[in-house]
Amino acid sequence: MRYYVVDAFTDHVFGGNPAGVCVLDAPVPDALMQQIAAENNLPDTAFLLPDGDVYGLRWFKPRMEVDLCGHATLASGYVVTQFLSPGSRRAAFRTAQCGMLYAERDGDRIMLDFPARRAVPCAVPDGLAEALGTTILETYQSRDTLAVVESEAVVAAMRPDFTKLKRYSDTFGFVVTAKGSRIDFVSRFFGTSIGDDEDPVTGSSHATLIPFWSERLHKTKMTAAQLSARGGVLYCEDKGERVFIGGKAVCYLQGEILL
Repeated sequence: MRYYVVDAFTDHVFGGNPAGVCVLDAPVPDALMQQIAAENNLPDTAFLLPDGDVYGLRWFKPRMEVDLCGHATLASGYVVTQFLSPGSRRAAFRTAQCGMLYAERDGDRIMLDFPARRAVPCAVPDGLAEALGTTILETYQSRDTLAVVESEAVVAAMRPDFTKLKRYSDTFGFVVTAKGSRIDFVSRFFGTSIGDDEDPVTGSSHATLIPFWSERLHKTKMTAAQLSARGGVLYCEDKGERVFIGGKAVCYLQGEILL
């Protein structure tokens, strides 16, 4: 099985978010894909199954399959346009829960075309401010719980109590965000319920962050940063029912998985 590791939303290795990309020649059992993802032990592993000009796409974390993963889709777009179909500018992916997704080269960036996931206001969950270790101004709910805080400096300085965050099992993850000081907006993502204390760069959360900040900043095109230790930069556009999430990517590893 052809296998790649790509660092997504970065222009250098050891930055951004690493994703495994496995290229299948034929369907394989779900249990095998889960075992491979666990063995890889990366935040996410994508599995591509070619079908003419379209690729079936699924994403697995070490412990579970997920319905959408941004950085592994960007990594998959990089692998298709760089290795599987060199010179092509566009990759089309068929997914079970999100329909058709697209990745298109734009210079040295890859732009993802995703469905928007708009958040609605909600009450601040009991004890969340203490678990995150900061004052929360507002909270919103989509797939993730979105917590708005005072500033970029607050986002960068946060030291959450992950043991306390694990008590919240009814949300996929927590996105902490603020208006940026030198960039449009910033965020961090904590997914203790899915096995990620902190995800380095979370493309899927920007399906919610982009419409949220577009409305607040009165802008459709924005640049965002995720302030994890590895860090990452995302180029964003609000297209109404869809969002464009872009970033750079670099290949760290090419190889074969022997089964």
